[in-house]
Amino acid sequence: MAAEVTNPLPGMPLVESPFFERLFPPADTDPALLAVARQLRQDGFAVIDFPDPDFDRRAEALCGRLRDRFDWAAWRERGQVGRMQDLWREEPEVRAIATNAAVIDLLSRLYGRRAWPFQTLTFPVGSQQPYHSDAVHFSSAPERFLCGVWVALEDVDESNGPLVYYPGSHRWPILGLDQLGRNRPEGKPSQIASHEACRAPVAPPGVEPRRVHARRGQALIWAANLLHGGELHRDRARSRWSQVTHYYFDDCLYYTPMGSLPLAGQVQYRTPLDIATGQPVPGSLNGRPLDRDFREGALAGDWRPLRMLRRALAWRLGRRGRPAAAPEGE
Repeated sequence: MAAEVTNPLPGMPLVESPFFERLFPPADTDPALLAVARQLRQDGFAVIDFPDPDFDRRAEALCGRLRDRFDWAAWRERGQVGRMQDLWREEPEVRAIATNAAVIDLLSRLYGRRAWPFQTLTFPVGSQQPYHSDAVHFSSAPERFLCGVWVALEDVDESNGPLVYYPGSHRWPILGLDQLGRNRPEGKPSQIASHEACRAPVAPPGVEPRRVHARRGQALIWAANLLHGGELHRDRARSRWSQVTHYYFDDCLYYTPMGSLPLAGQVQYRTPLDIATGQPVPGSLNGRPLDRDFREGALAGDWRPLRMLRRALAWRLGRRGRPAAAPEGE
């Protein structure tokens, strides 16, 4: 992106901004970056070769160490799928993939803010997940500053659980409890309802799924709201090792949509760990940290008379009808 180009909407990821052409001018943008940016903008996902010259050795070593930790008998007899979350804490290869500097740099350039990994999922076989949006599980404010990177640790074809995506679905509205007709979080039922609601719009416009057959070392970047899932893993004699890493971006508030009704003042905030540093990342917005003053200011709109009125009412309720005195000054 050219240095002199300003971004009129810094609260939107660059690749999803209506000013995309201004932010990625062809004459001033690296062709490889521009190709990935255009695919991600149009389809909601982009395919890259994972930028690690040592990837094959890393993948073989990781799969070899993990092979005995999966219940292959249960998988072959009953199709019982399993996944291993946050193995980065104990497996250096998982951490190395998640913290790959070239991937983080690419994501940061695509979104306009520094990317950082906060979760890993390792799959021995195809996930067989119904298609869903990640944005119903974890989100950000400003919204859409979240993405996933899936990388094949071995070849994937039609028989061992290819991924499936609905191109363009990332541009659809992000669903919350209010759109689902719920006033409070309900745990798993809300997630099931959200997945059903995500799938409902696919049929009427005739959006066709795209299946991805990948060779070891290919990676997919997908946008926060892209509908994606896993096809049936037909050949249970085969594995399908892969890793997903989820990334947030700097200067956002991080929260769980299925536990939140933001306009009612109910937000299930997150303080995720940056895998690269091992340190928690507190939320912030436009450089302002998420602290008590921030939340009070948001509820009162940062309007001094309204804040004074709210404090006065709280004081009166606390006095339980005793004679009123002037509220404390600010």
